[in-house]
Amino acid sequence: MTTSKRVQDRSKNKRVHDLEVVTEKSKIVSKVLLLMEILKKEPEMIIPVRSLEQYRRQINLPKPNKISDFLRKSPKLFELCKDRRGVLWCGMTGAGEELVEEEERLLKEHEDKAAEHVTQFLMMSVDKRLPLDKIAHFRRDFGLPVDFRVDWVHKYPQHFKLVKKVDGLQYLELVDWNPSWAVTALEKKAMGITEASDHTPGLLSLPFPLKFPPNYKKMYRHGGKIEHFQKRSYLSPYADARGLKAGSLEFDKRAVAVMHELLSFTIEKRLATTDHLTHFRREFVMPQKLMRLLLKHCGIFYVSERGKRFSVFLTEAYEGQVLIEKGPLVLWKEKVQNLIGYRGKKKKIECFSEMSEMEEDRGLLRCGSENESTSLQFEKEEAVSDFEDGLQMDDAEMEIEEVCSQYKNTDIS
Repeated sequence: MTTSKRVQDRSKNKRVHDLEVVTEKSKIVSKVLLLMEILKKEPEMIIPVRSLEQYRRQINLPKPNKISDFLRKSPKLFELCKDRRGVLWCGMTGAGEELVEEEERLLKEHEDKAAEHVTQFLMMSVDKRLPLDKIAHFRRDFGLPVDFRVDWVHKYPQHFKLVKKVDGLQYLELVDWNPSWAVTALEKKAMGITEASDHTPGLLSLPFPLKFPPNYKKMYRHGGKIEHFQKRSYLSPYADARGLKAGSLEFDKRAVAVMHELLSFTIEKRLATTDHLTHFRREFVMPQKLMRLLLKHCGIFYVSERGKRFSVFLTEAYEGQVLIEKGPLVLWKEKVQNLIGYRGKKKKIECFSEMSEMEEDRGLLRCGSENESTSLQFEKEEAVSDFEDGLQMDDAEMEIEEVCSQYKNTDIS
C-alpha cells in the first residue's frame, strides 16, 4: 500500500477528497449534536456555559478553544444570555427546539428498523450475544435513541433480551433466530431478495461493488488479482465461522463481508470512528489487523484519517460527497448542518435582569440591559467554510501508532 510510517502521509492517489470533506463536516456537526443532547436533558433546556466544561472531552473541543466561542458560531441553533450576576447561559433557539422534537419523532419511527439491525448484529456474532457497552459505541450510527439502554432494549423481547453475566457486565442476547433477516444487503441488492423465511446462510459468491479513488491507477496493475478475489467464494456473515483458519483467504474475505454488512446497517453507510471495531474481533471472527484489511480493499472501503480518529465509508454508497440513499435521519442531520455557522459582523448578547424570567420566557434573549450587553466580533466566514479549501485542522497531523504499521507494501489479494 505504502512504505510511509504515518497514515497522514498516505499516497495522494488513494485519497478521496470528497469523502474527506464529508468527514470534516461530520466532525463539526457531531459536536453540535452532542451539545443539543446535553441541553435536551436539562429541565428547561438551558444550562450555564461554564457547566459545559465538564463535557469538553466528550465534545472533543480541546483547550484553548472556548465552548462559548463555538456556540456563538451557530446563532441559528444556540442562544446566549447573561443573568444579572453576569453568568453566561446557553439555550436553544426556536429552530433548535423544533429540530429536537423532530429527531425524537424520527427516532420513534426508526425503532423497528433499528431493532432489526441490532438483531442482525447479534445473529452475526459467534455467541449470539454482545456486551451492551460495545453496542452503545454505535448508538448514533445505528440510529438508536439516547435512552436505548434503559427503555428501548426491553421493547423487543421477541428478538433480544438483556442479561447480566458473572463478570457483572450487561449483555444483549439473541432470543430467536430470524431466517428472513439472515440475508446480507449484498444478496438483497444483487439477487432481489427481500425476505426468505427458509433461508440458510452458507457460501456466497457475489462480487462486491468496487469504487476506487479517482486518481488511483494501480487497480489496472492488480486487475487479475482483483478479479480472482471477486470470484472467490466466501462464508456468509450469518454462517458459523468458527472453523475458518485465521489468515486464510476465506477468512479474510468473510471479514470483508462482515464489515460490508455492518456498514450497511448504519444510517450514513459509514462509521464515525473505527476505534471500537477492534473490540469485536473475537465476537465476529475478525482478523487482528482489521485496519490493514480495510486499507487493503480500498475499492470497497475508504478510511478517512482526519484528526485523532479514523472513520470508514462504504464507497459504493456515495457519489462524490453525497450519500446516494438518504433516510429521514440523514435528512434531519443535514437540516442541523445547514444551521451551523454564522456569517455576519456583530451580535449582541442580551441579559435578563431576573432569574425568574428564564422560566417565563423560553426565548432567553427577550430583555436587555445596555450596561451588561456585550458586543462581540464574529468571524466573517462560516465554521464550515474552509472544508473545501485545504481541510486543515489543528489535529489533522496527529500520529496514530496503532494504525501506522498497517500501511506497508501489500498486494491486493
